Amino acid sequence: MQMTQTLKTKADLHLARKIWHCSGILLIAYLYTQMNRSEALKLLLGFGSLVVVIDILRLKFKGLNEGVIKVLGPVMRAGEKNSISGSSALMIGAFLIIYFFPRDIVTLSLLFLAAADPVASYFGVKYGKDKLIGPKSLQGTTAAFITCTLIAAVFFYSQNLMAERVLIASLLAGFFGAISELISIGKIDDNLSFPVFNSCFLWIIFYIFGGF
Repeated sequence: MQMTQTLKTKADLHLARKIWHCSGILLIAYLYTQMNRSEALKLLLGFGSLVVVIDILRLKFKGLNEGVIKVLGPVMRAGEKNSISGSSALMIGAFLIIYFFPRDIVTLSLLFLAAADPVASYFGVKYGKDKLIGPKSLQGTTAAFITCTLIAAVFFYSQNLMAERVLIASLLAGFFGAISELISIGKIDDNLSFPVFNSCFLWIIFYIFGGF
């Protein structure tokens, strides 16, 4: 009974983290669509700086860290409790792509980030038997590919982008979204690496197929 309760608690915490992850990124994407680029950058710079500063200070002051963990512990990964959190990485990643890339690419990258990571994680944990890179599995990566492809197809169609090449563009976007989710560079959090890599890949697709 105790083991069952422990597993249930872990599953609940994992779900809470994924809901937090997804809702936070969708909020950023929504606010971004309601602002011009300059306003979005100012907001991210201000709020993101606050998040990063708190993240750095809590690692220096035990009391502050304990307070943050008490409030946000259920949505933090175990490794984040004594290191820079994924929230800081997300703020930096979102700022970079908004600064460097066009609006459609930024919006699509954020939608990919909101959906691909939770979906890949779920299918990877539940069905991931064939490992690719580290803990990343073929099953999780395939789920990310399907998710990103569907999101891209709906986005391209709704925005009337690359209408004559929507199938190939969507498949390529899904493929690169899955690759971006799979790539891992040292200790860099995927909340930073994913949107940057994915935006670069999407820029290539937009350039080749006339999405600008």
